Amino acid sequence: MSHDGASWLPAVLDGLLAQIAPVARVVAVDTGSRDGSADLVRTALEGRVPLTVRARPGDTGFPDAVADGLVALAEAGAEPEWIWILHDDANPAPDALAELLAAAAARPDADFLGPKLREWPSLRRLLELGVTISGTGRRETGLERGEYDQGQHDEVREVLAVNSAGLLVRRTALEELGGYSPELPIFGNDIDLGWRAAAAGRTTLIVPSAVVFHAEAAHRGIRRTPLTGRHTHFQERRAALFTLLANARGATLPFRAVRLVLGTLLRVVGLLCVRAVGEALDELAALIAVLRHPGRIRAARRARTGTDRARVRRLLAPWWLPYRHGLDVVGDLVAAATNQAADVADRRRAAAAERDAAQGPPPARHRGEEDEFADTGIVVRFFTSPVAVATAVTVIALLVGVRDVVGGISGGALSPTPSGVGAWWALHVESHHPLGFGSAVPAPPYVLLLALLGIPFGPSLLMSLLMALAAPFGLWGAWRFLRVVGRLVTPYGAPRWLLLWGAVSWALVPLVAGAWGGGRWGIVVAAAVLPWMAHSALGFADPDAAHRRRAGWRTGLLLAVLTAVAPPSWFVTAVLVAVLLGCAIRLVPGEARDRSVWGPPVAALLVPLVVLLPWWLPALLEGAAAGTLLDIGRWPTAATSGWDLLAGRLGGLGAPAWLGFVLPVLALLALVPRATRIPVVFCWLVAAITAVVAVPLAVTRIDLSGTTSQQPGVGAVLLFLAGAWITAAVLGGLALHHLGDQAKPAQAGLGLVALAGLVAPLAGLVWFAGWGSEDLTDPPPSDVPVYMAQRAAQAEEDGVLVLRGSIDDGVRYEVRRGDGPTVGEDEIAALTPEDPKVSALIRSLVTSPDPDAVAELSRRGVLYIVQAAPADGAVAASLDATSGLVQASSERGTRAWQVTLEPGALPSPTSWLRWLLLVVQWVAIPVLVVLALPPLRRNRDD
Repeated sequence: MSHDGASWLPAVLDGLLAQIAPVARVVAVDTGSRDGSADLVRTALEGRVPLTVRARPGDTGFPDAVADGLVALAEAGAEPEWIWILHDDANPAPDALAELLAAAAARPDADFLGPKLREWPSLRRLLELGVTISGTGRRETGLERGEYDQGQHDEVREVLAVNSAGLLVRRTALEELGGYSPELPIFGNDIDLGWRAAAAGRTTLIVPSAVVFHAEAAHRGIRRTPLTGRHTHFQERRAALFTLLANARGATLPFRAVRLVLGTLLRVVGLLCVRAVGEALDELAALIAVLRHPGRIRAARRARTGTDRARVRRLLAPWWLPYRHGLDVVGDLVAAATNQAADVADRRRAAAAERDAAQGPPPARHRGEEDEFADTGIVVRFFTSPVAVATAVTVIALLVGVRDVVGGISGGALSPTPSGVGAWWALHVESHHPLGFGSAVPAPPYVLLLALLGIPFGPSLLMSLLMALAAPFGLWGAWRFLRVVGRLVTPYGAPRWLLLWGAVSWALVPLVAGAWGGGRWGIVVAAAVLPWMAHSALGFADPDAAHRRRAGWRTGLLLAVLTAVAPPSWFVTAVLVAVLLGCAIRLVPGEARDRSVWGPPVAALLVPLVVLLPWWLPALLEGAAAGTLLDIGRWPTAATSGWDLLAGRLGGLGAPAWLGFVLPVLALLALVPRATRIPVVFCWLVAAITAVVAVPLAVTRIDLSGTTSQQPGVGAVLLFLAGAWITAAVLGGLALHHLGDQAKPAQAGLGLVALAGLVAPLAGLVWFAGWGSEDLTDPPPSDVPVYMAQRAAQAEEDGVLVLRGSIDDGVRYEVRRGDGPTVGEDEIAALTPEDPKVSALIRSLVTSPDPDAVAELSRRGVLYIVQAAPADGAVAASLDATSGLVQASSERGTRAWQVTLEPGALPSPTSWLRWLLLVVQWVAIPVLVVLALPPLRRNRDD
């Protein structure tokens, strides 16, 4: 069979003529070749073997070409027992036909025999030794990608199908089965024929001693025909889906159809994630092309009459194979995504290795650190490595310190979690929340993140996991970041003990600062995310523009997560990017004008604005813009002074101050070694810019609803400062480590400081493990009687109005609904501006009996009124005299009344703007994830 095969035909024809076993007759079917393929066949074979050349149109499918060849044999009066099918890009070894015939003689029951296919032109790489198909339509060969032929598969065995390139087939068997299916004109017809043959009780063998070299021109896209077009993947997937649906058992057909639909959608998502947009569209188009013609599938199923299902099941791919492939792909994708930030350092390291090749090998101590314990067992290596043991002990100590999270946690700035993850989804979707007397303030930005992560764990367990694993996760991220930073400075990188010091110091920052003990969970989680964002931002220095763009999207997504749990971090990052880009334009104007240089950092700043659009834009419109400057959680919290920031403490919480002063002192001393002075100065520049941003945050107060005020969030400032100082200290230690004897003048003094620096994280770890969570206290007891709280928890319209204060000093009010404020609701309630109508209603109620006010409260979903202790007598007297209120039982010092009117349903208005913003968010997130992921496409030539 030939179609524009002039590139391969001369070698194929030579291979055909060189066969040890003589060929009785050759029938060449040419399908519209325009390169003289038919003439090449005539020139090479005429006069040597009986030859028939048939010309067919260019859109003739492979099944029709084979059928035409059988017709040509019949017209010539030839009725051979065996037919050998060759493609114009399949070059047989001289003994290929002889080996196939020998195997046929040894196995008289075999009707289909296929050769071992090896790649042409490499000649050594295996392509196929029989094929089968998985339940998802994947063509399975049982070979590793790029596997070389070393005789490891050289046994004759039964298989489901063999490739038509080099197939030796019994003529009568092929005719009885009806030949290849015309519904599969180019791809997949070999598996379909093998499936039908197995169902009919016929045997298909693979004969590895027969070798054919196959170029796979159509599959690789080297050759395009009217049948393949420009979308080879579409044709292959269409053939696979049709084969599965046409040959599946009737009882499993509905299940298989549903599985293929869902599997195709998952494959589309997966291909989009690896940036293979064309193949993703081909997947979807192939599914539609098959399902839109159910009559063809029904006709194909009627034509398949085989009943040997046991043989088919034995030869099909195992059911678990697609899941193993999926895990392999996920593992490859995760590895590629997490290793991208090391590209710059690796390239720099390779360049340095080339330079060092002319200067001799690197110092022995550096090579020894890489190869230490290389030949010992894992357990031995672990217990003989001080760094590994210290890391394990550190993680255990961190987990001991967070032991209070077992069974749920709340207190300080952390409210209790809701009963189900659906509450978070409702908060995120709603445009009007049933909190207080109703609020249009948007849900805080982290609610979507919690709703997604809470699906497998539930709210309570999720918060426990976040608080427990944030420090180990931050330690891991800091280790990776500092390792890449070290390799950027020197090709040999930082020693592991120095990386451990920096990583442990970072993991302890939010813990010893009091964020964990004070329930400021946003800062704890932000500390786990920040080193990964910094690790990704190192990709901005990559020499490859495509890598820089992906680093921009990836950094932007991580910045969106960081902003969600610590909103002021976006402003700190924006100022840092603006100043650093300004410095770059000033120092290297030529490079800075390149859009691929300044574009990724700017894109990283814009990504959170798009991803968090349903939060910040409604907040601006509803007068709740202050939430963009506040740390998340329950307010108010104690103010943090500049001295506290320098000591790494939040509002007087945390470990002793001297522990926090160690970091800036070490960062100052890191300026002494010349070798790393420039990157250390850069770290100090970051710290200085962050400190400038901290000044207006530290001196400003934001008025919340009621009479409380709150300092803007400085948790992000503390983290950025600590991160800059730790990085500077590691760089200084790296300089001393690699300078060796060159740093002797400063060795003594710096050595003492380094010793103090090593002791500081150990002291912080011991403090946190023993006393770190003592500040995490439960909130004060509620003024609402238990039975009222239980009634309010059953229905949102059974709210409890709580009054505090007196007429002389002012009356404050709040409404409790559900189980009380939970994670995600505190910020909404605190940022909701005071409603003048409600304030006037309460004022009218507490100053004089007002039945109309009671009716209005009932309409707004209030069932009980509670006057918290100490109760003001004038307010109580006014409520006692108001019709529509009856006294209810309460604790001593507290007065309570029940509204006798039936409470009304709370209004739940919807907003088209809210849904529009959610659509933008839900579209933007997957698109940005795809842009951020590495291109993990498998090369067809691999």
